[in-house]
Amino acid sequence: MFRNASYSLKQASKQIWRNKVMSVASTFVITAMLFVLGLFFMLTANVNMATEGVKEQFNTVEVFLLDKTSMAESLKMQKSIQAMDEVDSVVYITKDEALLNFKIRFGENSYLLDGLTENPLPNSLRVTLNDLEKGEIVAEVCRTMDGVEDVRYYATEVNKILEITSVLEKVALVIAGLLLITSMIVISNTIKITVESRKDEITIMKYIGATRWFIRGPMLCEGIIIGFISSLIAFGISSALYIKIVDSFATRLMLLASTTLVDAQYMIISLGIIFVVLGISIGAVGSIISMRRYLKA
Repeated sequence: MFRNASYSLKQASKQIWRNKVMSVASTFVITAMLFVLGLFFMLTANVNMATEGVKEQFNTVEVFLLDKTSMAESLKMQKSIQAMDEVDSVVYITKDEALLNFKIRFGENSYLLDGLTENPLPNSLRVTLNDLEKGEIVAEVCRTMDGVEDVRYYATEVNKILEITSVLEKVALVIAGLLLITSMIVISNTIKITVESRKDEITIMKYIGATRWFIRGPMLCEGIIIGFISSLIAFGISSALYIKIVDSFATRLMLLASTTLVDAQYMIISLGIIFVVLGISIGAVGSIISMRRYLKA
């Protein structure tokens, strides 16, 4: 078994070198395909993360209270809203707490708020919903309560974000499928050249009783090696790019949109696993397709 594996690897290496132009072309195509897939994966993962953050952020109804609304009236209102079936929790937030939250959100730029002579923010109730779709019901009820200055609920914006995310995921799947098929065709053509160049040798091996997989082993290894090398190249490029993106934009996104990027270490590990599995699979499947077509034995 080990001798057969060693033979297959040696023959595969020889064929890759003999057909180096086609091998390099195949490596380039698969690397490009994996890199594009990696970009879609990075984009989709971060969009999903941002979407979940938006859902958590906007899974609330903000009820801003009039300055004249007393604490007793606010607590009574809080209990009334809490009693609704659509509501998970209600938190009373003072104007001082709201200003502190703003300063935390602004981070290093919080000094911009130090020049305020008085706190312009109102006291408020933050209502967390059981179901995002029930927010409008809760918002309408809150608007009718005495002591309420304004009610904010961003249902339309959330629904648009969810729709965009769904479309993005479908487009990514279609493009990924097309790229996978293209890569398998390229690998298949590369193996076809190997079969043609070894046609006489393969015929002799058949006559002397070589098994099917003894003949096919080198072709399979050739496809796997090309796929594996491609995955390593794509992984290196994608990892370096993502680290650069995180270093450049993570802090800015937190300040501007109250969201961040997927952790670089988690993303790199995920990309590594995906690339290696896909690269080897593409190489193996492409080789098998070619062998079935051109090695009818």
